[in-house]
Amino acid sequence: MKSTQPYQPLLLRLLHGLTGLFLVVAILTAFWTYNTYDGRWGRLPLPSYREIEGIHGTFGLYTLLVFPAFVLYAFHRGQQRLVQLDSFAKLAQIGKPIGWYTLNRLSNTFALLALTFALFSGKMMDETWLPKGELNHAWYYAHLIAWVIMVMAIALHLLMNAKVGGVPLLRSMLHWKFREPDSPELWASHLSQWWFGVRQGAWLHWLSFSHPLAGLEMAILLSLMAAWVIPLFK
Repeated sequence: MKSTQPYQPLLLRLLHGLTGLFLVVAILTAFWTYNTYDGRWGRLPLPSYREIEGIHGTFGLYTLLVFPAFVLYAFHRGQQRLVQLDSFAKLAQIGKPIGWYTLNRLSNTFALLALTFALFSGKMMDETWLPKGELNHAWYYAHLIAWVIMVMAIALHLLMNAKVGGVPLLRSMLHWKFREPDSPELWASHLSQWWFGVRQGAWLHWLSFSHPLAGLEMAILLSLMAAWVIPLFK
């Protein structure tokens, strides 16, 4: 790998890649589901496939299973890629590199929030609504809105990453090569060290909101937890 090639940590590439793959399939099957059961705001000449809702739900579930790990990575090892305390002040410098980098961080953060909304609203739906023709539930409308927001968030995410890093940055997410400190052989050791820190009270540091994004991270994780718990009482 050339020294000028941007390097992305292996764990980031894996979590980002899995989340992105499941999400893209969920988005495509979401439109096909809408096209099959609804279509009030326009439809495409796709075949009517009644089982498509189950496929959409499956990939939505896969995304929900992987996303919490990606969130933890993003807010800790990838914290510098997200919105910062001075981000909105730096937006005034659009046109300069720092302004574009700031807008890129905002787009990354927006994508995390958009996906949280999409996953939560999807879990609030009942899989029997659409087959029964029940199209006026509030959570169904929320999930449709989440779909639109998610498509916009992905487009902005790709556009901003292309702007700040060009094609080399986008391609760097697809490389399989990794540096020695990123070796999967070391992951068990890293996990052990992390668990030791948790046992020593590191979680208290997290709950103290000592880092600037702690509140946002907690809100996302609690929303994902609620997405599992609330349907149990419906």
